[in-house]
Amino acid sequence: MNHTPLVLLAMLGAAQIVGAATHSSYERDRAAILAMAGEFEVKFKFDETVSLRDGYEPAHEKSGGFETVIVAEDTGRRIILQHILVSKDGKHVVKHWRQDWTFEDRELREFAGDRLWKVRLLPSRAARGMWTQAVYEVNDGPRYESIGRWRHVGEHSDWESDVTWRPLPRREYSKRKDYDVLLAVNRHTITPWGWVHEQDNTKWDRTSIDNPYVAREVGINEYRRIESFDFAPARAYWERTAGYWKEVRAAWSRELDGAKPLIVAGGAEVAEALSRVFEMANETTPEPMRILEAQRLIRAAVHKPDSVAGRRR
Repeated sequence: MNHTPLVLLAMLGAAQIVGAATHSSYERDRAAILAMAGEFEVKFKFDETVSLRDGYEPAHEKSGGFETVIVAEDTGRRIILQHILVSKDGKHVVKHWRQDWTFEDRELREFAGDRLWKVRLLPSRAARGMWTQAVYEVNDGPRYESIGRWRHVGEHSDWESDVTWRPLPRREYSKRKDYDVLLAVNRHTITPWGWVHEQDNTKWDRTSIDNPYVAREVGINEYRRIESFDFAPARAYWERTAGYWKEVRAAWSRELDGAKPLIVAGGAEVAEALSRVFEMANETTPEPMRILEAQRLIRAAVHKPDSVAGRRR
């Protein structure tokens, strides 16, 4: 008796089940990412837990505030979340960091030290079912990107990255000279009351051969939903500036596109220029003029070296 048709039907049924499960997981992944949008009271806590150098005194830092997270773009396989901080009195609004989530992304632009970013291309099997998270500075310049898989258990969902190279965080790069790369594992956990961003960090001085590691650090950023705070100033800011920032994102994308390594130039002059990109969002100069100036400043800041010989990765 020929069982081939039955075997084919069984295989087809199994494929449909796998496809349905994948689709279900994809939708749950999207729901978890979109759950990070909303209005939150935020607590930031960073504790250096282990000193890795003789005589080094571990540092501890706490801060907090109020933050709204806005869905700036959602195309299905790509979700852009923009964070905006609001002062307690509501008088000051600051565009904060941005996170872009991409499904089955095969092209990661990773920090490689010395203001250098490199592209890592993944085979399709390595990206299957995975999401990349790319994080950007307040001026929408690149910060870090990593890949991981969402897991859903009970009432919570979490995503964990591989070990990711990161430049110094904003809270330290103007006052720390004893390390130049943050080796980080990032974990995002969605809870019934909001979400938590955990970081397992190692501070690494690549210029030191004998004693390269400074300290280990744990970071816990807690986003708890809140209804008793007025986020109207943040919404008004985004309504007024969203068009400008969309063009700024596009300008960075054009400069970052492609597989070649690139350098976002350093120095006080470049830092001031990129600060201008951030500041111009609030200025009264006609928007087209501000966009043209932002595009010029971003082009000037990005270099694409022919060779990166001698750089370590």
